[in-house]
This record gives sequence, structure tokens and C-alpha cells, in this order.
Amino acid sequence: MALSRVCWVRTALWGSAVTHGPYVTRRLQLIRFGLAWGGPRSSKLHLSPRADVKSLISYVATKTKVINGKYHRFLGRHFPRFYILYTTFMKGLQMLWADAKKARRIKTNMWKHNIKFHQLSYREMEHLRQFRRDVSKCLFLGIISIPPFANYLVFLLMYLFPRQLLIKHFWTPKQQIDFLDIYHALRKQSHPEILCYLEKIIPLISDAGLRWHMTELCTKIQRGTHPAVPDILALRGCFSNHPLGMKQLPAFQMKALSRAMLLTPYLPSLLLRHRLKTHTTVIHQLDKALAKLGIAQLTAQEVKSACYLRGLNSTHVAEERCRTWLGEWLQISCSLKETELSLLLHNVVLLSTNYIGTRR
Repeated sequence: MALSRVCWVRTALWGSAVTHGPYVTRRLQLIRFGLAWGGPRSSKLHLSPRADVKSLISYVATKTKVINGKYHRFLGRHFPRFYILYTTFMKGLQMLWADAKKARRIKTNMWKHNIKFHQLSYREMEHLRQFRRDVSKCLFLGIISIPPFANYLVFLLMYLFPRQLLIKHFWTPKQQIDFLDIYHALRKQSHPEILCYLEKIIPLISDAGLRWHMTELCTKIQRGTHPAVPDILALRGCFSNHPLGMKQLPAFQMKALSRAMLLTPYLPSLLLRHRLKTHTTVIHQLDKALAKLGIAQLTAQEVKSACYLRGLNSTHVAEERCRTWLGEWLQISCSLKETELSLLLHNVVLLSTNYIGTRR
């Protein structure tokens, strides 16, 4: 019985010269037809074109990551200094691209819902302000890289002058601390000139009470004492009109204030006044949004960045002291009207000169 089954299967597979009956012949034909065309294939073995493309992309991405990892390890072992610059540059490009996408989302939302700049949240306002400054700084590199083969010169300039040409995204952690110290030292050079002018205009103040308050404030600062918030707010009347109003400031004082705000002083008087007023207005709007949000909601890095923007060298000041100083600034700023913004501009010097931990 078993032998007959083996013979039948062998005959079905290889054929036989033996003549079979019609039933057996028909069955053999069906078996041969099935073997010729093959049985039904599994769906797992047949992929659609879209699945094939996805698999190919996944394979290429995986191989690229492996090769990129080997390349990074090679640079880290054999060229450690270049590797630091390379990784910093690549991370900087990623952060700049992320900033650009976020700024675009904010601007699109403003356009769709007819929202003004001062109606945004604090973080959105600060992001747009910083992104505009970063783009304006990168604009010079974009212009000089237009001629043919000028990109090689651009890379050389970026390596030789990172502080002047690159934004903070492309600075190493050590460079960020060093460059912020350099910038603060530059703006601190204008502090004596600004304070000297405040002392000179004391006789021009018509109100006797304001003259006394101004004399006391200048004396405290010259002695190294940090002024209190009421001492500064008592002088609001001096900075709304003559002689310290925004429209009455002389050109040399506006140049000194521009250096204190890390703005270029090499502009005509009309443009200097407009730029100082615009910059101070933006800070005033930021202060109102920050007061609404609350200082406690800010991270440590956000607090230090906010203090540095307003004149305090926060890189060497503890976080809690930065929060205290920022609270004093907000008390002054949120008490001022638009006509008194000249006091907020001078407050960059008045409130930061003698703060604890800033005298280096």
C-alpha cells in the first residue's frame, strides 16, 4: 500500500510511460499545471511599491546614521579641536532652523488672527525680538558670500571673528561666557559718561525737589551704593520733559546710551533717537508681558537672558539675585508711562552699575 503511494507520487512528479486511465490522467494534468504556475504566494512576500520605497528610505537612513556615527568618532579621536567646532556649527544650524520655523509660526498666527506684537505672550515676543537681531547679524555674512568662491573667505572670517560675525547658536559654552563678558565690558565703558551728564544737568532742573533727588541718586551711585526703586521712581518728572526727555537728549548722550544698549552709535542723530525709542518701547512691552506671566514661570536661562538684555551682567550673578534684580526692574518699568521711557533707558545704567556681584 505504502509502496503504491510512493510510485504514484513519483509518477506525478516525473511522468511515466505507463498508460493510465482517464481519471488518473486528468489528475496528473492538474498536478502538473499547478506545479508549472506555482501555488498561491503569501502576501508577506509581495510588497506594494509604496512599502518598497519606505523600506528603502528606512534602510538608507539607518546606514547614514551608522556612517555618520563612525565619522564623528573618527573626528573626535584624531581631530578633537576641529570636532568641537564642527559639532557646535551643526547644532547651531539646527537651532537656527528651529528658531526660523517657530518665528514663521508666530508670524502666521499674528497674520491670521490680526494680533499685534504687544499682544503676544512674553516668550513669543522675546523669540521674535531675538530672531530679528540674529537675522540682521547673519545678513552681513550672506552678502559677502554672494560672489563666486567667496564662501571660503566666509568660513575663514567665521573662524577668526566668531564674536563679531556669528550669533550665540554657533558659540561654544566657553565662548558664550567670554563673549558676554566682553560685550558687557564694552557697554560698561559708557556708564561714567552717562552718569557725568546726569550730574551736569542738575542745575537745569527747575523743580527743587527733583534737583535734590537727582543729586542724592548720583551721589549714591558714585559711592558704590545700589539705589532703591523709590529713589529712581522719584525722578519720573525729570525724564518726561526737558532736560532728560527722549526728544531733548543731545547726540553724545544718545551715542553713550546706544553703547550701553549694545546698539551701534554710528548713526545720524535722528536715526539714533528713533532706534533708541523703538528699542526701549519693545523692552517696555516685554516687561508688561513678563509681569503678566510672572518671573517665577521663567527658567534659569530665561532669567539670565532677560537680565543681560536690561543691562545686568548675569553670567556671574546667582539665579536668585537675578530674579530679585529683575523684580526691581519690573517695578520701575511697569510704573512708567510712554512719555517717561527715557528713565527706563537710563535705568540700564542706574540699576545695574552697583548691583551685588556685578563689579568685576
